[in-house]
Amino acid sequence: MERHVLEKLLAGDDEVSAAALAALRSGATYKVWDTTHPAEQHAGVFARRLRRMRLHGVEPLGLERMVQLLREHGRPVCGGLIDSADQRWTFLCYFTESGSALVACARLQRWVEPSPHQAHGVVS
Repeated sequence: MERHVLEKLLAGDDEVSAAALAALRSGATYKVWDTTHPAEQHAGVFARRLRRMRLHGVEPLGLERMVQLLREHGRPVCGGLIDSADQRWTFLCYFTESGSALVACARLQRWVEPSPHQAHGVVS
């Protein structure tokens, strides 16, 4: 999927797609897969992950809504990832089977290994 097409699909009015669009326009890398899978399969996986994250006090932006939208969609979806340029966030995106519309999107904080200086308390 070309960047300008992805930008158009993310031009919604919800907080998550707006954040994903901003990340994309700020130099984020992305990948959208050509393969499709049942939406319910993804919904089940991320419902379990959401429960585990909440046990650790983490509330990913839009993940609960993404699970709900995938369940409601009920048809195959293709997935994609957007990794912010600063490596702090990953956006999970699901599109219709044809790739013509966004079904759902969520933002997850990425775990970045501290640099050797950070690990030893050295401030640059």
